[in-house]
Amino acid sequence: MNLSYWEQQSWFANIDFAIIGSGIVGLSCALELRLQHPSAKIVIFEKGMLPSGASTKNAGFACFGSISEILEDLKTHTETQVIDLITQRLEGLKKLRKTLGDDAIAYKEWGGYELFAQTDTTLFEKCTEKLPYINALLYPIFNANVFSLVDTPFGFEKVAPRAMFNAFEGQIDTGKMMTALIQKVIQQGILIVNNAPVDSISESDTTPVLTIDNTCVSAKKICIATNGFAQQLLQENVVPARAQVLVTKPIKNLTIKGTFHLDCGYYYFRNIDDRILFGGGRNLDFKTENTSEIGLTSVVQDHLEKLLRDTILPKTPFEIDSRWSGIMGVGSQKKPIVKQISSKVYCGVRLGGMGVAIGSTIGKELAELSSQS
Repeated sequence: MNLSYWEQQSWFANIDFAIIGSGIVGLSCALELRLQHPSAKIVIFEKGMLPSGASTKNAGFACFGSISEILEDLKTHTETQVIDLITQRLEGLKKLRKTLGDDAIAYKEWGGYELFAQTDTTLFEKCTEKLPYINALLYPIFNANVFSLVDTPFGFEKVAPRAMFNAFEGQIDTGKMMTALIQKVIQQGILIVNNAPVDSISESDTTPVLTIDNTCVSAKKICIATNGFAQQLLQENVVPARAQVLVTKPIKNLTIKGTFHLDCGYYYFRNIDDRILFGGGRNLDFKTENTSEIGLTSVVQDHLEKLLRDTILPKTPFEIDSRWSGIMGVGSQKKPIVKQISSKVYCGVRLGGMGVAIGSTIGKELAELSSQS
């Protein structure tokens, strides 16, 4: 970087906390640090023009897991671990809503549905059988039964006539949420530097140093909040996972309302502005989709269109308006990684596709951890 004296002094000198990543975690971390350190110089470094991972590219589900996802998690996690995960997601959503307000993020609690393919009777029967068990497991968290069996609504085809309904699930406007977060951060005197990809982190005389475009930037402490791109800076159990999405043009008299899950959560769709937003299909080609490269594939996009045509909108003509992808951070465990990496470097990564739900609390945990030592 060819920096002027003014640029160097205003943005890059005397940094108390450098945060890598301007997604939900990074912004939430910055806000919490400002509460704890009112006079600190806090600078967020973002590799892209906008947040580059999934924070501005997700489907806007305010969810904590469908019944089939929870049952799947119970295969690799204890009951206590699953309860802790869902509690964390619920608390994170509460914090996000409290921080920004429901109007600012266009929060709508219209409920969520899990649909089951007509041909997948095994999964449907398993979820139906385990319904009382899962409701009992979650009852202490919600003080109510979370899931119920209902008639499949909205004229979907090639799915079972019954679906699982979750009255506690909601949806948000992802763009409004991130705009509100960024505005709040700026109001707190926190700096955001865009188009500033961090190539590496090193420590010299216990002072951590970021390398950006062959320029060294030092800070008293560094917080890594890059989630899906964590592998580029960390040696932790987190790998990138690309999620592809499309959205239709406005559809006249669209009646579909809510959030919907298919195939153990590998497919998901919702209504937004008289359109259907539909994403998923990573399970069609895990090898290709375990990447940090933004992009689209015909394998996934063609299948999304087929499901739209055959299942979701079988009697409704539609056109695709746009397509995109985002990068999540996943691993062998669902528990996020919030830890101290070295004497002055910390990370909050591996959100497992639940960034909307837990990004706020992970950011807070990261800020608290970096403030303690």
